[in-house]
Amino acid sequence: MLKPLGFGLILATLATPCVAGPGGHDHDHDRARHARERGEVRPIEEILAATRAAVPGEIIGLELEREHGHWVYEIKVITQDGRLLEVMVDGADARVLGWELD
Repeated sequence: MLKPLGFGLILATLATPCVAGPGGHDHDHDRARHARERGEVRPIEEILAATRAAVPGEIIGLELEREHGHWVYEIKVITQDGRLLEVMVDGADARVLGWELD
């Protein structure tokens, strides 16, 4: 059975999204931060609100990736019935693009 993560750990994870891809994590983190500073991605609070509205459950992880010239958040959610889903959210407008079983 999965146990909830500590509140501080969740906040630290959600406040510092990382960009998946080759290279060091420091570089990836900088790319994500710069994308937010340039207004290319919405604030994480909006991304999480859109995710929760579309797929109720516990958010346990997220990544920010560049796909076909667009920023896309991939958010892991454990649904209320125990399924693990990956929810894709457009980083620019917080629109939920879809989800799949993970």
